[in-house]
Amino acid sequence: MKNLIKLGVFVLIVLGMWFYTKRVHTPQNQNEKVLVTVGAAQIKGFDPAQTDDVYSACEVAKIYEGLLGYHYLKRPYELVPNLAAALPTVSEDGCVYTFSIKEGIKFHDNTCFPAGQGRELVAEDFVYTIKRVADPKVQSPWFSMLAEKIQGLDAWRNKYAVVAQTDYTEAVAGLKAVDRYTLQFTLIRPWPQFPYILAMGFCYAVPHEAVQHYGAEFLNHPVGTGPFTLQAFNPQLNKLIYYKNPTFRDKRFPSEAAEAYQHLLADAGKKLPLVDKIITHILPEEQPRWLKFQQGTIDVADIASDSIAVEVVQGDRIAPRLQEKGIQLFLEPEQSTGLFVINNGHVLFKNNAKLRQALSLAFDEQRYNELFHKGTAVLAQSIIPPGLEGYQKDYTNPYKIHDLAKARKLLTAAGYPGGKGLPVITLDVHATTQHRQQGEFFKKCMERIGVKIKVVPNTFPELLKRIDQKMTMLHALSWSADYPDAEGFLCLLYHSDQSMGIGAYFNDPAYNALYEKAIVMQPSSERTKLYEQLNSMAAEHVPAIYSVHRPHPVLYHGWIKNYLWADCLYGTEQYINIDLEQKKALQAKF
Repeated sequence: MKNLIKLGVFVLIVLGMWFYTKRVHTPQNQNEKVLVTVGAAQIKGFDPAQTDDVYSACEVAKIYEGLLGYHYLKRPYELVPNLAAALPTVSEDGCVYTFSIKEGIKFHDNTCFPAGQGRELVAEDFVYTIKRVADPKVQSPWFSMLAEKIQGLDAWRNKYAVVAQTDYTEAVAGLKAVDRYTLQFTLIRPWPQFPYILAMGFCYAVPHEAVQHYGAEFLNHPVGTGPFTLQAFNPQLNKLIYYKNPTFRDKRFPSEAAEAYQHLLADAGKKLPLVDKIITHILPEEQPRWLKFQQGTIDVADIASDSIAVEVVQGDRIAPRLQEKGIQLFLEPEQSTGLFVINNGHVLFKNNAKLRQALSLAFDEQRYNELFHKGTAVLAQSIIPPGLEGYQKDYTNPYKIHDLAKARKLLTAAGYPGGKGLPVITLDVHATTQHRQQGEFFKKCMERIGVKIKVVPNTFPELLKRIDQKMTMLHALSWSADYPDAEGFLCLLYHSDQSMGIGAYFNDPAYNALYEKAIVMQPSSERTKLYEQLNSMAAEHVPAIYSVHRPHPVLYHGWIKNYLWADCLYGTEQYINIDLEQKKALQAKF
């Protein structure tokens, strides 16, 4: 009997092993184009009104779309119609923008719609979307960008801050669906950056049916018009799976390109998207990301924030062992600024510019660049990065010259000679290996003048939450261009007592007044001078300690075609193609 039991168990084990082996090794459809990407942080969800970090923005843009976007292959950046049929007509006074909406665009099929079939996008959907951002009950961090900009919107918001139920049918003077396919915005005053704003994620079209159907769970059940769909999002899982949208409109790969990108026109005229499926792994730690990429199980690896993988990059080349496997390097300068942000609202820093200046002088940005970017980054003298109006290549920030002697003198003048009497200052960072290491480097810099720092690691959502709730003293962030105008950086220091932005909570009346003068001006030499002046004013106050404007290296396998990265581009996965034959040949080398 025992022998029969043993035999039965043995047979079950063998059958189980056979089934497992067959299941594991069953090849996927060799004709299916599956793009495998990786995210470096947990995302907050898929509600465009709540998406205020780059990681979430990348995922949201696979599903949702806005009126305008950027041409994938043109530089300088060129705004192009997306859900709009054309660029807007603008009134002579620069205050009225009128859009025509493309007809026949459908929202994704979803149970929130009758019979589960997505309905047509109309102008009223954008009215609803903007009102959601303004609705105080939604608590969108992006409303500050629209505040005092659109006629009647602030009054509407203020009314529903005290009224229990928000009425989305109540008219707002500056936000109007003229007819089914005509949308009109009326601004309080000219705002040249407004078209850029409409290309940002929080202005992506959201259907009211989905918000009402899913309620608090809407952020986990995205319903857009974009090239890919996601049935539902489980924040507990570390993998997202997107599918090609079967009802996506007739959108084509561009047939024009900047000179540097002419080689990417092989797919010109082909219907988008070019891949059938996207799998995105959420891997906050560098080591697993790098290992999976080397094994060929991840197609694209953004290594801009990785201390491990970036070691394989020498100048504008990659290590020979990677070249042999067909791995490619994409390297472009970022329009971004690395920051150790000071909470200027904190009692320790609020009225003590000398303390802020001392910390900045103690930071060794040259050594920081060598350790974390192999000396390839541009040392940041200002909040404005290279490539944007107002950036001055030869400008020297008086508090960005590494000078320990001067830092100690300023620390004494601030009331803390040698750091005596100064409490331990916390520095909140994203809990990745490199960010922790950067925090520890900052700590050592400050120790040289007697300032004690405690590095506090957080998940990325936790870090943003702590910043929003003003719970930090210092925190480390990098701010990238949302649109190709330096105003998107200078605004971070304007009346910055709000959650959206870098959390500097800096408020200087002279800076605010000059900023208000600059933002209503069209691009000109006069506006450039004001941008430069704002930059100098910020440097003197030291609301944040600038580190570097970093390069952006990305590695991708040789079977990936049309890859391109840029600060303002989101939703780029629709343009990527996969050469299945080349993939088969190159994977044999792994």
